[in-house]
Amino acid sequence: MKAILFANTDWYLYNFRLAYADYLQEQGWEVVFMSPSGEHADKLKEAGYRHIPFEFSRKGINPLQESETIRRIKEVYAEEKPDLVHHFTIKCVIYGSLAAKELGMKAIVNSITGLGYMFLSNKPHIRLIREVVKKLYKKALCDTQVIFENPDDRALFTQMGLVSENNSTIILGTGVDTEHFVPIEPPNSVPLTILPARMIWDKGVREFVEAACMIKDSGVEARFALIGNNDPGNPTCIPSDQLTQWQKEGNVEWWGWQDDIPTVISMSHIVCLPSYREGLPKILLEAASCGRPIITTDVPGCREVVKEGLNGYLVPSKNASALRDALLKLINNPEKCAEMGKASRQLAEQKFSTHIINDGIYSVYQKVLSPQ
Repeated sequence: MKAILFANTDWYLYNFRLAYADYLQEQGWEVVFMSPSGEHADKLKEAGYRHIPFEFSRKGINPLQESETIRRIKEVYAEEKPDLVHHFTIKCVIYGSLAAKELGMKAIVNSITGLGYMFLSNKPHIRLIREVVKKLYKKALCDTQVIFENPDDRALFTQMGLVSENNSTIILGTGVDTEHFVPIEPPNSVPLTILPARMIWDKGVREFVEAACMIKDSGVEARFALIGNNDPGNPTCIPSDQLTQWQKEGNVEWWGWQDDIPTVISMSHIVCLPSYREGLPKILLEAASCGRPIITTDVPGCREVVKEGLNGYLVPSKNASALRDALLKLINNPEKCAEMGKASRQLAEQKFSTHIINDGIYSVYQKVLSPQ
């Protein structure tokens, strides 16, 4: 059996789908990755996989150009003849599904990994585009199996008439390797809170910086670090100049992209993600598996990883003051940090282990491949 996994960046495939590809290989599958080519394409090849470079515009809306993209996807699928295609991110889900259907393919799986800017923004021109996207989603998702990472996204798509209970499943994220992300005692040093994410406004970076400033201004000794690069392909990308300016001001540090996330988490005391909405953020699963308390927002995707008061705190989105208050509860109470960290690890083992998640995704494959 052969599967093509198609996403809008090789970074996404390497960081979020490599473990599942390994799982598929163990089941005897041939796995081929497909995405625009970047620095992670070579890493996918080094891991033993073939990568099909497929360039397209993440932001483009020109109908002729977009139709050409679908034609090129169809060309690749016709040549590769996969038994199953699995799509991630909006354009890949819509265009990949339309291309596969035109070829008469039946085994189509789509993962809705978050609603993103297209559904979060209320700008007038985005609202107009969103209506078009919803119509395209409806056409693309019918007669496919759709995986959601949280119940809120599934409920919204069901309400909009884009999916039904019969063709949709909830699988909580991409899982975490609990044997790789292991608990490590935090350092005996000034409390460090990290925000590991792409540097885009929708991750709540502004609120994190504002909360850090308020805490520093109050005289509390603490450190705050932004972990990640900005994403020029995203409409809410934070300019590099802004990130550099924050670092110069001294309230937050900007470490940029870090390959060794377990080491980064081991240097921290608290992991924070004040995002506006998520599919189900892998970094929170990794933080939990490493035994760290988590502070995140009470929004779809994030709330699934935190049990309020047990392994962290949930705060309203876009509320820097509430974020500050939650951070101070842990910064000023290392015993509470340790207690919540242990609860995080238990949650990761019981609910989010890669073994559990991969089995769930594979069951969707079996469903879509079984004779009707």
